[in-house]
Parts: sequence; C-alpha cells; structure tokens
Amino acid sequence: MELFSEWLPVPKQSHPQARPCGLPSASLCSVPYGSLASLASYLGTWMQNVGGVWLMTSLTSSSLLVSLMQTATTLPVFLVGLPAGALADIVDRRRLLLLTQGLMLAAAMALSICTLLGIANPWLLLGLTFLLGLGAAMTGPAWQAITPELVGRSQLSQAIALNSIGFSLSRAVGPAIGGLVVAAAGPGAVFLLNALSFVGVMVVLYTWRRPRTHSLLPPEHIGEAIEAGLRYTHYAPSLQAVLVHVGAFIACGSALWALLPLIARQELGLEALGYGVLLGCLGVGAVVGGVLLPTFQRWLSMDRLAIAMTLVFALATLALAYIRSLPWLYLALTVGGLAWPVLLSSLTVSVQTVVPAWVQARALAVYGLVFQGGLALGSALWGIVAERTGSPTALMYAAVGLVVGGLATTRWHLNANQDLDLSPSLHWSEPTTVMELAPEDGPVLITVEYQIEPEHSQEFVQAMQQVGLSRRRDGAIRWGLYRDPANPSRHVETFVVKSWAEHLRQHERVTVADRLAEEQARAFHIGKESPIVLHLIYAHPKQDLQS
Repeated sequence: MELFSEWLPVPKQSHPQARPCGLPSASLCSVPYGSLASLASYLGTWMQNVGGVWLMTSLTSSSLLVSLMQTATTLPVFLVGLPAGALADIVDRRRLLLLTQGLMLAAAMALSICTLLGIANPWLLLGLTFLLGLGAAMTGPAWQAITPELVGRSQLSQAIALNSIGFSLSRAVGPAIGGLVVAAAGPGAVFLLNALSFVGVMVVLYTWRRPRTHSLLPPEHIGEAIEAGLRYTHYAPSLQAVLVHVGAFIACGSALWALLPLIARQELGLEALGYGVLLGCLGVGAVVGGVLLPTFQRWLSMDRLAIAMTLVFALATLALAYIRSLPWLYLALTVGGLAWPVLLSSLTVSVQTVVPAWVQARALAVYGLVFQGGLALGSALWGIVAERTGSPTALMYAAVGLVVGGLATTRWHLNANQDLDLSPSLHWSEPTTVMELAPEDGPVLITVEYQIEPEHSQEFVQAMQQVGLSRRRDGAIRWGLYRDPANPSRHVETFVVKSWAEHLRQHERVTVADRLAEEQARAFHIGKESPIVLHLIYAHPKQDLQS
C-alpha cells in the first residue's frame, strides 16, 4: 500500500453551535501501533511492485505492457488526487480510510488468488494494479491529515520523521524481500503477503476512536470542496511557498532516480544485485536522515534547512555523474539519501502547519500533485536529455538546476506564518434574518462599513489587504474595498459568497490569526459603534410559469 508518506492528520470543524461528542482523542499509544502497521504496509507495497513487474514479464514480452505497470500505479494520483483531498476534509477520515483499505485488500486478494490459480493475464494484472493505485491515491491525503490528530502540532515533525524512517527502511529492504519470496514461492505469495499487510492497518483504524463532530450545515459537495481547496491555495502565500520549493526541487531531483539504473548498468557495469546495493545506500541514508531530522530542525531554520539539503542532494547527483569508485559512490548516495527525506519531511510539516484544519487534506492533495507531477515529468525530461547528451551530462545539468532552483526559491520563505494561530476563532456573530433561507440561496453580498480618518486612509487600506486575503481564502469569490467620494471618512468593504451555506461555513473557517488581522484593520475605525455589517441575498426574478 502506497501512503505517499515520502512527500508527503486536526478534526473537521463544526458549526459554532455544534458540540463534540464521543470518546477523547486517540492517545499517543496509538502511534507506535500505527507506525508498525504502516511499516508492514510499506514493505507489502515494495514487495508488490517487485512481484507485479516480475509477473508481467513472465506473462508477456511487450515492453509497452511492462511499462504500463508504472502508469497503472501513478495515474490514479492525477485522476483522483484532488477529489481524495476534498473527501478527506468533508467526510469522516477514519471511515474513508477503512473503505480505501478494504478496496486495496480486495484487489490484492483477487490478484493473489488469480495468480495462484494460474488464470492471471496482463490486462487483469494491470486492472488490479490500477485498483491498488486508486486506493492508494484515495488514502494519501486522509492518512497524512490524521497525523496531527494523533500526536498534536508540537510532535508533528517527529511523527512525520518516524513515518519517513519506516518508508525508507521498507524501500531499502522491501524489494530484496520481495525478490526472495518471488524466487521461493512465486508472485502469488507476494500478493498474498501484501493483502495481509492491509489487515494490520485496518485493525489499527478500527480500534481508533476518533472524536465525532456534529454540524447544522449540510456537507460540501465534492465539486464545491475541490473549488474551495484550489481557491484557498490561490490566496495562501505560505502554502504557495511550499509548493514552489517542492516543485523546484523535484523537477531536478528526479534525475537521480530516473538515471540511476542507466548509470549502474552502462557506466558501472553492475548487475541487478549491484543496482540493489546502490538503492540500499539511498535507503540507509534516508533512515539516518529521518533519525537526524529533529536535530537539523533545531540547528537550522526551515529556509536554511531547505537550501542546505538541496545543495547536498545536488552534490550527490553530481557524484553519480562522475564518480566511478564504488566505495565513494556508496558514500555519496548515502549522504544524498539522507537529504531527500529531511527536505521532503520538512516541507510536509510546513504544509500542515500553514493551513487550518478545514482545508488540510486538500492542501496536502495539491502538494502531492505537485510532487508526483514533478517526479513524472522530471523523470521523462531527464530521460530525453540523457538520450541526447548521455547520462553523466544530464546528471550534471540536473545538479546545476538543483543549485539554481534552490537559490531562486529563497525569496519564498517557508513557515513565514508558522507561529500564527490557525484554530477556529468563531468570533463572527450569527447573521440576523427574518426570512427563511435555504442553504443554496445566494449569491450573498456582505458589506462592512467603516469610518476612517482621511489622513489614516492609506494605512487602513494597507491593513485591509490581509483581511481581503482571508475573506477569499475562506470562501469569498470576490472582494473589494471602496471609499465614498462624498464622505471621505466612509469606507465600505464588500465580498461575495456563492451561497448562504458557504457564508455560514466562513463563520466556521475564520481563524484566530484572521481575527487578529481584522482587529488590526478595525483599530482605524473611529465610529462609536462597531462597523456596520449587512448581509444581502441576490434577488432572483420569479420564473414565468406560463413561459
């Protein structure tokens, strides 16, 4: 099972009138069991990859069908990545994970049975592999988004580092174990072991008593939820900074993974075992990096850590291009393997600390799309470059690209808002209405009238820019600030929300940090009363029943 932990959980917020019910949050004792279950599942994934490719090569000699195995694994990420993030934010994550794990368990069992019975064929293998990839793509955002629920924000970095260690350890030994099992008992046995690995994860999820919340609002539709997540990303500079960093890194960092097999075979003359040792060095480095991550984070700021690890990985990429002494190359790849999880785990933590709970899984889904897209497109790009210039030259270009990209992204500061309180503020008053409104009524126009001393107008306008960003992040499709030329002290803020339900969701989404930005702007208000707030519903003409 692929949980995307390498690139890579705060409960959904309820309506202000909602009250949580159920048992307390999961205790920290759940984390070790979850980590062990994840490790078993990661091992199953790598063993599955080995068994699947080996079975395909025994079923057909078609290069196309063999290459489609990788497509069947990664394509679901692009097809359902964003919907998966939206679902993880609007439904119960525990139930969603149980459903996706059940889907993957069924697919793995079906593949195992068909293989053991000798009735597997290439298209059946591709279809069931695609189902496994689909389940993994649906699992990824929800699995990452439950981590803060289990450990809290203060221990989030250590939890992600622990998960990364498990992933890296499984990547180092999983393929070797898979190869041994295939040799001893055939691919069917590997598929059966992978199926059993899902059982452990499902047991942990089933025994986890996640706190439940009630809401008086109808749940978001999936399309609306995706749109809200993309809108939030568009108006969240801190999240954009993380996406820029991961995109710049993975576009060139993918060259090492894409060209390592060619270097091993063509430049070093290694066989499969030698190539496995090179991969093992990267895996060992990744384990060490996961262990040292908390230490690095104490020594360096997030920005300095990002540039340092990028430069280290660039040196490892350059070493792969030109070093032909195996001991030195082993050392270089181990160091490069250390940098990979340190940087990506840090970026994953950044995503989870700069977005509020209500949109967290959607932000992680966008992050995953950038990562996977950069990995896929980057690998293809560097493969084309290697065909024209040779693998060493392509790796040299990639190393230069890593350095240039790392330096260029320093203008986008990571965790610039990491100290902001993103918990729900719930300070907006309930709108006063005398007419009954349906959730879908709208659009809704909200106006806020301020009285500002003319000499402080520009300071107020500047302070309101942060307020405008928060309005649009939380649901507004348009926002503006206007000044009355007939009364220079009168300023009117307007924003439009698609529906009444979406505006009520804004009441839930406003964070403590948003409230502080509002208070900073409202400090310029000179009226004795609070700013005047009006809610206006679009007046639709009645349909002509005879038309």
